[in-house]
Amino acid sequence: MSCFRPEMQPREPAPIPVEFKNGARVKANGVEPQGVYLPNYNILTPHMRSPEYVQMSTAAAITLGVMKGRMYRCTCTRCLNLLLTYPEGCRANCAYCGLARHREAERDYADRNFIRVDWPAVPLERTIDIVAQDGAASPFHRMCISMITHPRSDEDARTVLKQWTDRIDPSAIPVSILSNPTTMTREDVKRLHELGADIFTVALDAATPEIFDRTRGKGVQSPHSWAKYWEILMDAREIFGPQKFGAHIIVGMGETEYDVLSLVQKIVDLGGHSHMFCFFPEKGSLMDHLPATPREQWRRVQLGRYLIDYRGRRVEQMKFDGEGRVSDFGIPQGELDEVIDAGIAFRTSGCPGKFAEDVSACDRPYGDSPPSNIASYPFQPNKRDVGKIRRQLRIVERKH
Repeated sequence: MSCFRPEMQPREPAPIPVEFKNGARVKANGVEPQGVYLPNYNILTPHMRSPEYVQMSTAAAITLGVMKGRMYRCTCTRCLNLLLTYPEGCRANCAYCGLARHREAERDYADRNFIRVDWPAVPLERTIDIVAQDGAASPFHRMCISMITHPRSDEDARTVLKQWTDRIDPSAIPVSILSNPTTMTREDVKRLHELGADIFTVALDAATPEIFDRTRGKGVQSPHSWAKYWEILMDAREIFGPQKFGAHIIVGMGETEYDVLSLVQKIVDLGGHSHMFCFFPEKGSLMDHLPATPREQWRRVQLGRYLIDYRGRRVEQMKFDGEGRVSDFGIPQGELDEVIDAGIAFRTSGCPGKFAEDVSACDRPYGDSPPSNIASYPFQPNKRDVGKIRRQLRIVERKH
């Protein structure tokens, strides 16, 4: 049932002129940062480095109060994502990522879009000050340190974590690690746990080793390997323990629905959780010319993943057609209707917040779709939303 769709092949990365490599322009100009930096393509990018500076999503910056704005139908985000940042940027070259190395000649690292939006750079000290002052009234349910492929990433992740936990009780706002396995050892994983991290995740992203290699390994001149990612995921399983580790999976990069749900089942059997993203052609990436994941495919996988993760169903109980698409979820229709109508299966999946085990703190508003055609709902779907979801699933609305 596993078969790669050849039409999802990334473009070949173009050569980078030496004068643009490794953040050369930013380092040569050496512009001093002045507090919060909002990406601006018409000025010289300041020379900003972690751990003094971190980047955060637009939604997180609005929630923190360092940017003005609002999000459609939701109160921004309950997860404060802190992305490590350096003029050299991420040294990996993942085909679907706006932060990838191949963009060096086009745009300085701190100005690149990532999961559909700009990521402002904010002094870490100011970020911690604001959250610490809010105390129990903080809108954030969780903080996540997002590492990148850079020689300082491991050390600086520890520094950010320690500075955070020195001021903010991790039992009040738990900390997740979105890791960079390529540069990590088992000892790195252990030290993050000892410093107070609560959950450790690995962004497998690709559902199969072949797609992994094609989109973020040798196929795009990138250093990542499927084996190394699984090595660190297994270390996290042993060190962080059950339900405290997980993997990111992007749906729609050429895999089948069976591929994805089999991987979800494997992670559940290991004692972890999967966090799913709907493929969106990120502008500037090597896959920006490709189609976003069809909604019917995405909804089936969302529903299947929820049943496996939270309803005790197994992939072996489901049925798939000759192209690996779900044809039967292996659950009585009445129970399936209840899950669909509850709507939680179609919300953003990620590390849990304070509401419920199956409601993510990391709601990533519109990180994988525009508001006009929502993929992952960053809020509770209402009756009208559920009706649309049913049409996308091609499951008619039940009669009450």
